[in-house]
Amino acid sequence: MDKKKYADLAAYVGVSIKKDDYVVIASSIETYEFTRLVAASAYEAGAKDVYINWTDGQCTKLRFEKADESVFETVPAWQVKFFEEQDAKRAAYINIISEDPDLLGSIDPVRIKKNIMAQSVALKAHRIHTMSNISRWTVVAAPSKAWASKVFPNETPEDAVDKLWEAIAQTCRMNSEDPVKEWHEHNRRSHERCEILNAKQLKSLKYKNSLGTDFEVKLPKGHIWLGGSEDDAFGTPFNPNIPTEEVFTLPDRLGANGRVVSSLPLSYNGKLIEDFEITFKDGKAVSFKAGKNEDVLKSIIENDPGSSYLGEVALVPSDSPITKLGILFYNTLFDENASCHLALGKAYPTSIQGSEGKSEEELRAMGVNDALVHVDFMVGSDDLSIVGIEQDGSEFPVFVDGKFAF
Repeated sequence: MDKKKYADLAAYVGVSIKKDDYVVIASSIETYEFTRLVAASAYEAGAKDVYINWTDGQCTKLRFEKADESVFETVPAWQVKFFEEQDAKRAAYINIISEDPDLLGSIDPVRIKKNIMAQSVALKAHRIHTMSNISRWTVVAAPSKAWASKVFPNETPEDAVDKLWEAIAQTCRMNSEDPVKEWHEHNRRSHERCEILNAKQLKSLKYKNSLGTDFEVKLPKGHIWLGGSEDDAFGTPFNPNIPTEEVFTLPDRLGANGRVVSSLPLSYNGKLIEDFEITFKDGKAVSFKAGKNEDVLKSIIENDPGSSYLGEVALVPSDSPITKLGILFYNTLFDENASCHLALGKAYPTSIQGSEGKSEEELRAMGVNDALVHVDFMVGSDDLSIVGIEQDGSEFPVFVDGKFAF
């Protein structure tokens, strides 16, 4: 893959950098070469300054193993101040993911949960800032040896990295002559589907497949389907995820009922949750089970009062480029784009009309869920049927045999 073109895609399509923008790149030290290319692309696009927020997986693991447990209950004031300052400048955020899926597999989950809770509380204003699209942001990927070896265990680390780069190239439409042009066309197709669904303003969606999913989710009045590129609060388009195949909206937080069965494993904090299902009643996950790592699933659902409710409904056809590869990436950025999915936890306020400037209480009254987490899990299959219920009670086919019906 031409990595410079991928870096350009992150800068010009991912966050649409303009002259004098501030840019923050989050990256592992292991993928420093690609990070340098992204920084160069950002400056070439007109960035005023680029700050690199480096991380090191092994040091992170060492801290979880050795540090006093009390340190995971707080967040240093300088970290909070950093994001406050960057948000005030409307910095664009580029997150380059490369994590080893097994990195924290041996760590006490209590320590991890404390850290997640502390980060979620301390950086809540920043999370609201980005999830409300006040700043532009994007997530891209670069293979680490550990991640690549997890995806391709029968290859040498070097060959595994090469194969994962090629897989990323295919999923990100990087093999075309002009990837930026191809992404603009992909965004156009996604927007067309969103326009059809937004015009329908469906009351609910009914899911059913042979895995055992039998589920209905209500959609709140004024919900907005989004997909492909979005606009920030000032009208500049950006692509939050590269790759992305989904169109999504938020559900009514009290409107989920029935059983959903996972179609792919969920990789979460170094643990793989497999063969799981969740049953919802009046929006809340009231029961669940998993063939493997049920305790991790439990920790997600019981993380905080809002994490047992849904915050996202996303539609992905079973013939997406990622699905066709038949690869489990052990990374939600990719795996969620291989399958229709739902998300436990926080909803994106941009997915409903009139959310601008609303308080948490007002958003809640509109049906918008709030939580400290947002965790996607996959439920799509080749035989998934999704029927939309219109306002007059008539049925509108949304998915037939795992693909869009329109």
